[in-house]
Amino acid sequence: MNFLDISAGYEQPLESRGDLPERVHVFDEKSIEAVNAALAARRPLLVLGEPGVGKSQLARAAAAKLRRVYVQHVVDANTESRDLLWHFDAVQRLADAQARDPDGKGLDIRRYIDPGPLWWALNWSRAIQPADDLEARQSPPQHQEASAENGCVLLIDEIDKAEMDVPNGLLEALGEGQFTPQGYKKPVVADGKHPLVIITSNGERSLPPAFRRRCLILRMSLFEAGCQRETVLIERGRAHFAELDADVLAKAARILLRDRDQADEMQQRPLPGQAEYLDLLRVAHTRAKGDKARQLKLLDDVAEFVVRKHES
Repeated sequence: MNFLDISAGYEQPLESRGDLPERVHVFDEKSIEAVNAALAARRPLLVLGEPGVGKSQLARAAAAKLRRVYVQHVVDANTESRDLLWHFDAVQRLADAQARDPDGKGLDIRRYIDPGPLWWALNWSRAIQPADDLEARQSPPQHQEASAENGCVLLIDEIDKAEMDVPNGLLEALGEGQFTPQGYKKPVVADGKHPLVIITSNGERSLPPAFRRRCLILRMSLFEAGCQRETVLIERGRAHFAELDADVLAKAARILLRDRDQADEMQQRPLPGQAEYLDLLRVAHTRAKGDKARQLKLLDDVAEFVVRKHES
């Protein structure tokens, strides 16, 4: 089983966008240990924390670091637990039934079942080539170094947006590593290296106790107790935008912290965090590349739009 190696470095480059190499995840020892514990225990890792702290990016970075294939599903208010397991195309099956002979040949229900993200994570090979004479499926797109032989990382993002029956409906699949799709006689069973399942929550809704018990829990925060907050932000900003001057990184940090403290004192949400700090730096880098004086001025000019997202 492969684990995250602390000695290999804490920064994991991800994909860049244009000329901005800002897609970098900076691991800390706590998150590395939590991921390794989840891999060893074969349990999902439930990641809690305020929006913008890097919960979702942790999953993508872990997949890149471990060279595992990566699948994600963003939960919303309409999500059902079955959406993460499989999807049945009833409309297409009805259309085919009307266009074919009444005996229904070729209408095997399995032909109209598409694997959900948890199916891909548990058994990649069976998701691609389901059974018998059924056609092979197209796998989710991956980065070049990813291999299903190394296992899979599945991100179930913002599960607290779903109704209570969604996490409850995943208990068997997550706890037992298997489930039986509609129309199948044999269950889909975890095969090969056990998947790393990372589930995020912003705390908008409480999760069922039975679901939490099946997970390891990582609580992520922007700042650890007693840390130098400005220093923490500057270090993260430098990891994403190494070419920016230290004064620009520091000024953006002070703007962020000033507004964050004001919002917190007035109990206004959401608090501006790492995402807003990096957006400040991205604007400065993109609009005034190499011009420090203009970058410093831009930070003041755009702070109102970038940072102040809480209710007035």
